[in-house]
Amino acid sequence: MMIAWFLAAQLAVASPAPMPPQDWSTLRPLPFARAVDDGLTLSAFVRSEVQAGRCTAAIQTAAGWTLKVDLAVLFSAASQPRRIVPRAIGCPSVEQYSAGLVSSMMRNGTPVGTVDPGNWYRTSLTFSWPQ
Repeated sequence: MMIAWFLAAQLAVASPAPMPPQDWSTLRPLPFARAVDDGLTLSAFVRSEVQAGRCTAAIQTAAGWTLKVDLAVLFSAASQPRRIVPRAIGCPSVEQYSAGLVSSMMRNGTPVGTVDPGNWYRTSLTFSWPQ
């Protein structure tokens, strides 16, 4: 019984991460120290979602297809991503895939300049593939 009370007390104290502000234009750009190479490998999943009809947000250009996903990133006190929120584009699988990619990049050594813990930043991923 004591263990259940202790666990319940810990859950009550833990607060969920806040949501980003409504106006993302006020967020500072995420300071990547080098460009992120998205390449065709990362775009393959997005291409398959578009081809399967599960995502209609891609734009056809003369060079092929592109799809841009904007994301807001909140950093913890340890300068690690605490929460990543994709802007809704009507493609939940691609939105979550993009959030996962940014999380993976941040946790696996993509160099980032100095960030202020507790602040939100904005970034984008643009996926592209030939016709």
